[in-house]
Amino acid sequence: MIQRIITALVLIPLVLLLILRAPTAVIAIVAGIVALLAIREFLALTPHYGVEPFTTATYIFVGVFFACVAFVSNRAPGKFDFRVLDLGIATLFLAALAPFVFLTLGMKRESLSSMYPAAAASAFAFAYIAIPMAMLVSLRMTSTGAFMLIFLMTVVWSGDIFAYFVGKSIGKRKMSPRISPKKTWEGAVASLVASIGFGTVLFHYSVPISQFLLGHRLLERQLWMRSGSWTHESETWHVVLLCIALNIAAQLGDLVESAIKRGADVKDSGSILPGHGGMLDRIDAMLFAIPVLWIYPLWHGLP
Repeated sequence: MIQRIITALVLIPLVLLLILRAPTAVIAIVAGIVALLAIREFLALTPHYGVEPFTTATYIFVGVFFACVAFVSNRAPGKFDFRVLDLGIATLFLAALAPFVFLTLGMKRESLSSMYPAAAASAFAFAYIAIPMAMLVSLRMTSTGAFMLIFLMTVVWSGDIFAYFVGKSIGKRKMSPRISPKKTWEGAVASLVASIGFGTVLFHYSVPISQFLLGHRLLERQLWMRSGSWTHESETWHVVLLCIALNIAAQLGDLVESAIKRGADVKDSGSILPGHGGMLDRIDAMLFAIPVLWIYPLWHGLP
């Protein structure tokens, strides 16, 4: 418990500082490192399923992808930020290319029966982990990016914290004992309520929060003025629905990763984060929540 709290107290300020102050290219590099660490842990699970993935090739493919992400994000935007469009096209192209790359590599294997499972594992790793992390960078590149990423972290992390403590203290009804025996319906409901509550509060108090950040030089004034435009263009019921969608996606992401580990008969994906397990354990909920938030500006018509 103490290790979990200490790790969170160290990581949260660093993540917030990156979102608020770091250039987008730096965020892209960090996102790529996080993705590679998580993919390393995921690929380490696949031998438990009888699959030997193309480990080195997957690292190279993902590394090249995030190098492209960093390059695109570092270009100076015009009136319409074509960087987001360029990144979307590059992501779709590489997602379509991945199966062909790994299947072609598989033809060199002595055992052709291992070709398809290995290619599928590597291509899935790219789609499951690398693409959502690239979407996070894409969100940060939009005019409302800084605020929306803070909103995302608030909704997902508050839900995770309340699910953990409420489920541990009063949880009795098992939600999915076959996949994650410790998860309860009481914890899931508490998670949903917390996400809605904290997300709505952040939405309503964005102005004083921005003033605090500006006063402590944690945010550039122009950046927040553009990012804060979301609070003027969104209605409360939109935010509530978005909180619900993000929380459900986050809880599903957590369950999916638990199912993968349960199938591999492994408790944690790694041990890089004391008290939290591996990198994949830490971002599993985000991997499902990020695409939901990525769709929101398209639906709502934000710049």
